[in-house]
Amino acid sequence: MSTENALLTILVEKINNDTLVLPTLPAIALKVRQTADDPKTNLHAMGDVIGQDPSLSARMIKIANSAYLGRTVKVNSVAQAVTRIGLTQIKNIATALAMEQLFVSKNDLVKEYMAKEWDLTVKVVANAMAAFQLYQKDSKDRSLSMDTMTLAALVYKIGVLPILTEAERHHEVFANPTFLNVAIHKLAGRIGASIMREWGFGEEFVKVTENWGNLEYQTKKPSYIDFVRIGVVVAGGDQLHKDEVINLSLQRGALAEPGELKSDDFIEMREHALQIFA
Repeated sequence: MSTENALLTILVEKINNDTLVLPTLPAIALKVRQTADDPKTNLHAMGDVIGQDPSLSARMIKIANSAYLGRTVKVNSVAQAVTRIGLTQIKNIATALAMEQLFVSKNDLVKEYMAKEWDLTVKVVANAMAAFQLYQKDSKDRSLSMDTMTLAALVYKIGVLPILTEAERHHEVFANPTFLNVAIHKLAGRIGASIMREWGFGEEFVKVTENWGNLEYQTKKPSYIDFVRIGVVVAGGDQLHKDEVINLSLQRGALAEPGELKSDDFIEMREHALQIFA
């Protein structure tokens, strides 16, 4: 058995036996999400939760003052930031900021992969958000949510984490680009769907993580997976299928016309979205 197949065999066996160690969201992100989902929660309570984490507090204030929210009057406290951003967006932003902590490794090669995947994820999120904003502007469709769109793009490739973690455990055998690329291509979607279920995310997130790379999977009308795919190809994450994704997006109405992705509006929206992660 080749080393490449050995890694795949180990991963598949662990998936089938439900013994693959899935990543867990950092405690602060879980607490923020639980607080936001509590129907009795108010902005004051959320401010108290965020205030317990100095790093998250600083990032929330920075985002509240960013061009992403389009405000000119500066806020200087967590309470003001929470009020400006709102409970739903705070839940997703906190998840985004906390997820960055998951993409770390002590092995040099795996660390490089982690950094590359996180950098790509940020670009995918920003592109997907910009494309989604243009779609809503052109179509007036309000059946989809920007908050959900942002989170779907953020977790689209979360399945790479257990693969890289497994490679780190057996780095002398598996920390090899050839093996990792094949394992990621074949298993990341399936593992990502398992993580979404483990984290208690909805079925729409499961579908995105499992099927974004499978263009045969299509929804009846434009959905989050369309904008994730656009985000991926514009970010350079799937050059092989770029033209196909763009053409499908045009046919399905997720894009009004090809030039949108190079327009000043798109570029400006993408840059504003990137400020969330700056």
